[in-house]
Amino acid sequence: MSRARLTLILLMLAMAGGLTWGFLPRPVAVELAQVARGPLIVSIEEEGQARVRDRYVIHAPMNGYLRRIELKEGDPVRRGQVLAVLEPTRADALDPRTRAQALGQLRAAEAGLAAAIEEARAAEAEAELAQQELKRAEALGQANFLSRAAVDQARTRVSRSEAVREAARHAVDVARHRLETARALLAHAAALNAGKAERLEVRAPVAGKVLKRVRESEGTVAAGQPLLEIGDPEALEVVVDVLSTQAVRIRPGGRVSLERWGGQPLTGRVRTVEPAGFTKVSALGVEEQRVRVIVDITSPRAAWQGLGDAYRVQARFVLWEARDVLQVPASSLFRHNAGWAVFVVEGGKARLRPVQLGERAGLAVQVVAGLKAGEQVINHPDDRIRDGVRVRPRP
Repeated sequence: MSRARLTLILLMLAMAGGLTWGFLPRPVAVELAQVARGPLIVSIEEEGQARVRDRYVIHAPMNGYLRRIELKEGDPVRRGQVLAVLEPTRADALDPRTRAQALGQLRAAEAGLAAAIEEARAAEAEAELAQQELKRAEALGQANFLSRAAVDQARTRVSRSEAVREAARHAVDVARHRLETARALLAHAAALNAGKAERLEVRAPVAGKVLKRVRESEGTVAAGQPLLEIGDPEALEVVVDVLSTQAVRIRPGGRVSLERWGGQPLTGRVRTVEPAGFTKVSALGVEEQRVRVIVDITSPRAAWQGLGDAYRVQARFVLWEARDVLQVPASSLFRHNAGWAVFVVEGGKARLRPVQLGERAGLAVQVVAGLKAGEQVINHPDDRIRDGVRVRPRP
């Protein structure tokens, strides 16, 4: 065979190989993600607001002339301290109807105090019963006859009963204050009828700080008009409005992380999920059914010194968590028949793999079956990816 003929044959083979290589399908560049094990937390995030747990609004107990209130927001007040001074008008003091109303208010205040005392006794009994149940639950838990969840529920009942007991004690103090106010009003009216000038002093029912000064300047006020708001700014709680579809998954005693309030994240516990919802219009003008969730702050007081009444807080409710969970990015999943699937890279090719999923946590999803740790899946698969298609990692 001549050299020219051999050269021609080699040239034709090279051209055929080049054409074949040119028409072969190129590997599709894809983004890969690794199937890994790690912690997974399922949570709900909503914006909330800190507020004083027990807020007391001080009202004018009668029609009269109010002297200027010298207290300012943030000023501390003692229990029994004079908050405001009222000078009732002469006509009101001499009016028989007003005197009869004051007598009725006195009797109502006496009945209210008696009812508050009985409620305090009932709350005390509930708290003692909760303590006894907690001791029994802890003993059974140590003996492995009771689950840790049941012991945690017993602890939550103790915390809730103690809060109810404390609220009942405050209610007794408020009822006593109302009774003292009613007695003072009746005695003051009697003194004015006898020709003795007298002033009515409005006193603080509890110790705390002035949260808001509703009325500052002196002048005529009507009975029931708010004058001041007082409370303990160190006894804060967080109220969060969540969607009703999310509220059904939140349970009392659940863990909460309080973030983006201006300091380090705080820990909290769900105290109450209110049983009634309400309609709220979102920023986009959509009506939503919302439910209020009350959260107790469990972090030490020193960690949230700067947090105050009506401050913004981002609450993250932990619904489910585990330390060692097989998971994939949610962006690698797609619908397949009646379930879910991913494309696994095997030998440089994409292989369709149906999977069973568990919990979802934003960008990560728990894999129950179908994958193993260390395998690589295709992230954001498009319509070019099919079972058996050659792929290459995107740089």
